[in-house]
Amino acid sequence: MSFRVTILGSASARPTGNRHPSAQVVNIHEQYYLVDAGEGTQQQLIRYGINPLKLQAVFISHLHGDHVFGLFPLISTLGLYGRRTPLAVYAPAPFGELLDHHLRYFDNDLPYQVEWHEVRTTEHSLLFENRTLEVWSVPLRHRVPCAGFLFREKQPPLNVDKFKITKYMLSIAQIAAAKRGEDLVLESGEVIPNAELTYRPYQPRSYAYLSDTNFSAKAATLCTGVDLMYHEATYAAKEQRDARDRGHSTTIDAAKAAIKAQAGRLVIGHYSSRYKDENLLVEEARTLFPETYPANEGTTFTIEKQR
Repeated sequence: MSFRVTILGSASARPTGNRHPSAQVVNIHEQYYLVDAGEGTQQQLIRYGINPLKLQAVFISHLHGDHVFGLFPLISTLGLYGRRTPLAVYAPAPFGELLDHHLRYFDNDLPYQVEWHEVRTTEHSLLFENRTLEVWSVPLRHRVPCAGFLFREKQPPLNVDKFKITKYMLSIAQIAAAKRGEDLVLESGEVIPNAELTYRPYQPRSYAYLSDTNFSAKAATLCTGVDLMYHEATYAAKEQRDARDRGHSTTIDAAKAAIKAQAGRLVIGHYSSRYKDENLLVEEARTLFPETYPANEGTTFTIEKQR
């Protein structure tokens, strides 16, 4: 079962010649979710071999242009591709007003529905779920209402140990009961605990996307134990004042958030255009959190299964 994050854009607001604005795709069990949609998102999807028609939903952290300007042309293109299934967009208010204007003037005959779901940026709440996944909002501290997103696999169903099936000659009904978490009662009256019969095929995996924000201990705590964390790091540590005043984080802020969250790995991005080499920022974050990696465009981070 796949759990991968592909970076489509890693720049901040000012355009550069080699970085696109913020956008990522999260692939969980071959279900694709777009996270933020800066300018050029649809070209980046195509460049990195991701079929836009496979997108199940879109999650927008806030309504600054470098995180949303690429969504509207993508909506139009999906219509040209012949999409028929609804597209859910999770975004803060007043995204609905922007969407209404776009549909009125550019896409009033789309062959599919765009369904806006409001993200309440002050709440840690469940936004989306299906059989295998939950997506939660994470309140952030930016100059406008902003939320991060926590993608978390649900607990996988129990598997029954095939050697125990043979040992106890389990019937189909007994196997089904064990999968439901029930103990086994033998004809002798002996009770075999369910834990002896079953196991989880893997531990649930998780990914946190913490978009534009000052350092937030609360946000980091809400992501405790996350396998992979993306945290913006617009500035180097010496630019702490600029970061604070503009609602952003430094490399050290991002590293502190990863430590607070007890994250497995940290990915930093949203680099200011003043930095031509993001590796300098990565090395600075690594002084506190060694498992730090750059959000290089086209890079895919895989979260492997663990028993």
